[in-house]
Amino acid sequence: MPKNKLDILVLLRESSDPRPPASVTTRGASISERGLRRLPNPTDMAALEEALHLKENMGASVTVIAIGPDRLDDVIRLALSMGADKGIRVWDHGMEGGDAVADARVLARITNILVPDLVFTGNRMTDSGNEPVPALAAAATGMPALSAVVALTPKKEWVEAERKSDRGARQIVTAPFPCMVLFEEVRTPRYPAIEAVIQSLSVPIETWNLAHLGLPFWEIGVSGAYLPLADFGFPRPDPVRVVTPDPKLPAFERILALLSGGIKAREGKLRVLSVDDTAASLVQLFVEEGLISEGVS
Repeated sequence: MPKNKLDILVLLRESSDPRPPASVTTRGASISERGLRRLPNPTDMAALEEALHLKENMGASVTVIAIGPDRLDDVIRLALSMGADKGIRVWDHGMEGGDAVADARVLARITNILVPDLVFTGNRMTDSGNEPVPALAAAATGMPALSAVVALTPKKEWVEAERKSDRGARQIVTAPFPCMVLFEEVRTPRYPAIEAVIQSLSVPIETWNLAHLGLPFWEIGVSGAYLPLADFGFPRPDPVRVVTPDPKLPAFERILALLSGGIKAREGKLRVLSVDDTAASLVQLFVEEGLISEGVS
């Protein structure tokens, strides 16, 4: 190992509970947070349990960090009650609206400041799937990243990891220190004692902002995003009227006509004609459809 005591940084994130209630606001393309439940990301908690396991067996130091508003203090205090040594929350309103590239700059800066031997986090988010931010942050700092890890063994100068591969296979890989490790949900997080939970309520949590990170505002948030914000379209207040299907048609054809906007599908016809006859037929068809006037050649 690089020194007598491993320094592990664990990134904790929150995910939205996939169960209802969750409602879309009538004004603006956003999801109302009223009634929306949030919970610690399960794979991040599995990564925290892996770090605490190394702390108990190898005397590692575990620091947890969360990037977001003050409600994430509860997630940090949960980690402290489980056995983490220190908690840091990073947030600034300038970080809002960033994409994965902008968010990765923040995480990369944090790792440059804390200089951990290992960075642990989950391999995916429960509500949004694979999260590219940790891997992008590792690439920005020149740090190797191991994904889909199910077991980790620190060696003297590197770490040996077992990771998931294609079609259920397992792969043994190694990486030097420092290294970022993205864990699968393998270890079950421990349940903290009530005394530890009560004690964590009085433990101070460090809060960092842009001044602590030393990042200019134009490199993060909306200003530093590579991907532009998506444009949202909303239904018209008054729906467009469509032609009522012919009531003489069978029910199935009337349904198809409504689903197609009231336009009845035309019957396909195969015509085998000469070039002149084909041109004349097309002109006659355009005249019938009102696309051109009769007599136009």
